[in-house]
Amino acid sequence: MGENVKYVTLTDDNFEAEVLQSEVPVLVDFWAIWCGPCRMIAPVIEELAAEYEGRAKIGKLDVDQNPRTAMQYGIRAIPTLLFFKNGQVVDQLVGAASKKMLVERLEALVGAEAA
Repeated sequence: MGENVKYVTLTDDNFEAEVLQSEVPVLVDFWAIWCGPCRMIAPVIEELAAEYEGRAKIGKLDVDQNPRTAMQYGIRAIPTLLFFKNGQVVDQLVGAASKKMLVERLEALVGAEAA
């Protein structure tokens, strides 16, 4: 791992700057260390961060360490994946989604940028 991690570690403090003010669409993975399905999709999240570098931002927010943001978005089950565009939630998935499903959702957002 080390230096080549492409996703952004999101916190209550940087959420506005990193997500709400982002120039590109953002996928936020709300997760926690004790959550099995969260750990299952972690490698997929990391792959997407590398594949979409420059076109979309991928971030992970630990709900235990950042309860304010999790509460603000009504996160009750994890993993919850929220897709943001221009500071607004435009899509969401709850549970361990497949990479194919995530790619489809991201492509819809990124593709709309290019159009």
